[in-house]
Amino acid sequence: MESHNHKTIALNNSPVIRWTVLFIVATAMMMGYFVNDVMSPLETILELPRSEGGLGWSSADYGFFSGAGSFINVFLLMLFFSGIILDKMGIRFTGTLACSLMVAGTLIKYYGVTAPLTGEAFGLPQSVIVAATGFAVFGVGYEMTGITVSKAMVRWFTGHELALAMGLQLAMARLGTAAALSISAPIARHFTLSAPLLLALGLLIVGLLAFLVFCLMDRRLDATVEAAANSPSEEFRWSDIGQTLRSTGFWLITLFCVLFYSAVSPFLKFSTKLMVMKYGVDADIAGFFSSIAPFGTILLTPLFGFVYDRYGRGVTLVITGALLLTTVHFCFALPLHDSTVALTLMILLSIGYSLAPAALWPCVPKIIPLKCLGTAYSMIFFIQNFGRAIIPMLVGQANEHDPSYTSSMLIFGATALGATAVAVAMLIADRRKGYGLQRPNICIQE
Repeated sequence: MESHNHKTIALNNSPVIRWTVLFIVATAMMMGYFVNDVMSPLETILELPRSEGGLGWSSADYGFFSGAGSFINVFLLMLFFSGIILDKMGIRFTGTLACSLMVAGTLIKYYGVTAPLTGEAFGLPQSVIVAATGFAVFGVGYEMTGITVSKAMVRWFTGHELALAMGLQLAMARLGTAAALSISAPIARHFTLSAPLLLALGLLIVGLLAFLVFCLMDRRLDATVEAAANSPSEEFRWSDIGQTLRSTGFWLITLFCVLFYSAVSPFLKFSTKLMVMKYGVDADIAGFFSSIAPFGTILLTPLFGFVYDRYGRGVTLVITGALLLTTVHFCFALPLHDSTVALTLMILLSIGYSLAPAALWPCVPKIIPLKCLGTAYSMIFFIQNFGRAIIPMLVGQANEHDPSYTSSMLIFGATALGATAVAVAMLIADRRKGYGLQRPNICIQE
């Protein structure tokens, strides 16, 4: 591990090269995030009759389509296999395959929305079946791109501004989501329902071309890596999976992700209604309250990443973020009904939501060797999806029996508190095993 990191440091001293690579691969990821959410604002249009420019879908049809993006990844374990493909075949092959799958899936989805499909299959309109199939194929490429970009960042930025690079990559991805949520519906209303998808397809092709440029740079880097080390880089072996699964640090990070993200992502889906029902926020601006957290990450995650790179204390940042999240959720459970309180709590949640991920993801390569990093990321994301599925069901049941939202906020608070406890265990494990999670990411160049 140490020798590999030394090779990476020796090759990537040029800031221009490093940041060019970041911009290129982050562009591919940003386009994927745009396409992933491009249909989200179009639900009401999709449910209109065809004579009025819609497809005549029902709410259940749209729900089936929305969930289809995870079908192959979760039920066919493709997210897990994507990590193995990445470690076995390399960043260039996997990234090109991932971007191509996103393009192919979006083409199928575009056909499902534009073709005159009027029949039914399995109790669903054919247009839903075709569009959902496309979204499922896209979902494979989307998740595969995510882990590929993460591994590319580690390869190019280890010993340098790794946390800042990951933070900026995440910020660009969030911009893709924000753009999709902002412009998709206006484009559909001013042109046609398929117009946002056509734009999305064009952007994905741009992302694919950008990744091909990265492949040229990365291939040239490979020869230099081997020349600098006078030996080929380490290759992934199947036994490396067992080594990863035996790592205490890996399981602590995985468990933290399950708990932390289960206390954030599902909450944001319920938060708009919470603002209206409990805090009396006007329905027209309640969405703004909910958007504070994701938009805050665009600015704050790179900032906290910079702090970790320069000054270290990664697990301390993770613990602080989890504690903030815990405090916010338990405060939401209190019998307070002032909209100013809600706004303040959402700002604090935004800080916590930025703090923990900014330090967490750069901690993974300090525990897991680069050669099996893709498998590790894919297993973390795969296991994390179960928490994101279970918590919303619990919260939905809690809200049905307790419309005051007290019970549901206590569920979120307990989940965040569990994440805090795991983060403390991570700090103890780091001291015992010497992972270096508290050390800065930027090495002093010799």
